[in-house]
Amino acid sequence: MASLAVKNLFHDKIRLAVTIVGIVFSVVLVAMQAGLFMGFTSTTSNIIDHSGADIWITSKGVPFIEAAPPFPEQRLFRVQALPEVVEAQKYIVQFSMWQLPSGAHENCEIVGFNPDGTLGGPWNIVEGNVDDLRLPYTVMIDRFYAERLGATHIGDMVEIARTRARIVGFTSGIRTFTTTPLVFTSIRNASLYTGIPDNKAQFVLVRTRPGTDIDALTARIRSDLSGVDVWSRQEFAARTTNYWMFGTGAGIAVIAGGLLGLLVGVVIVAQTIYAATMDHLREFGTLKAIGASNWFVYRVIFTQAVISAVLGYAIAVVIALVLASKGQQGGANIVLSPPMWVGLFVLTVVMCLTAATVSIRKVMKLDPAMVFKG
Repeated sequence: MASLAVKNLFHDKIRLAVTIVGIVFSVVLVAMQAGLFMGFTSTTSNIIDHSGADIWITSKGVPFIEAAPPFPEQRLFRVQALPEVVEAQKYIVQFSMWQLPSGAHENCEIVGFNPDGTLGGPWNIVEGNVDDLRLPYTVMIDRFYAERLGATHIGDMVEIARTRARIVGFTSGIRTFTTTPLVFTSIRNASLYTGIPDNKAQFVLVRTRPGTDIDALTARIRSDLSGVDVWSRQEFAARTTNYWMFGTGAGIAVIAGGLLGLLVGVVIVAQTIYAATMDHLREFGTLKAIGASNWFVYRVIFTQAVISAVLGYAIAVVIALVLASKGQQGGANIVLSPPMWVGLFVLTVVMCLTAATVSIRKVMKLDPAMVFKG
């Protein structure tokens, strides 16, 4: 049965090539859209996810991390006094203006944290040391944005919001959804670069003792403090991601692109498998005339569909990996994880089997006597 399916499939190599192209097109498009969606999701909340904080305290109604008005730091002291709290730190995430060597300006996103603490600092540091950010007028940026910001070496002097700054280190792989470069610095320096007063903060980050009931503690802080929202790390990350992905429509566009690719692939594959089945109707009629059951014929058609799925998927994986690598170099954060590949393989097989069912309906009505007709 399998050998018959292979012979049928490879008998018309041009038709097979068209089928494979349709599968490859569909899988690559779906993979890219899914990878972009996952990449967008991770970049929207990467600061929150890597903060090390269990709880985030913000002003009332903050929809996402980049839109937080400051509030008095007195709330910090009240949180620090709670027995469940190991550490609580002020935090700043605010847009500012970076002056390029040419005199032009580039938007940047200041991330101010306490270098003496353990919360909210940079990660994936490839050059320099986070301790250097304790010094006045020092910053750390990601290698990906270094050339764009005109600061490629440790020790380079730059200007942010008309205030000098010195590069003391570089990170690697820290991207943002808005493509605005992150600039890590101390909370004191962040006040200078953003204009937020020393006695205010946009966030309070809280690290709790092991075993603490986070939900219970957030509810308690929420009832004790007025004028603020209190979120677990997961809640605030989801809130920020939902805003960027669905509040702005970006996520819907990516999902729609993926569904369109899947639909086009199903149509192309269904047409080619149907045409291939019609070309071999007499052969299928012969099989039924000599006693082959309908189920045997169905298995031949389904086997052809699975073989096509495997061939198309293998080619699509190679193409998608190359495109993802090129996209990373160009600034697009395309995340292709192993679970995603497993899901895409299952989706590809289901797509081809679904397409094969279209042609099976014709075989079901096939009269074996047709082979004896002229």
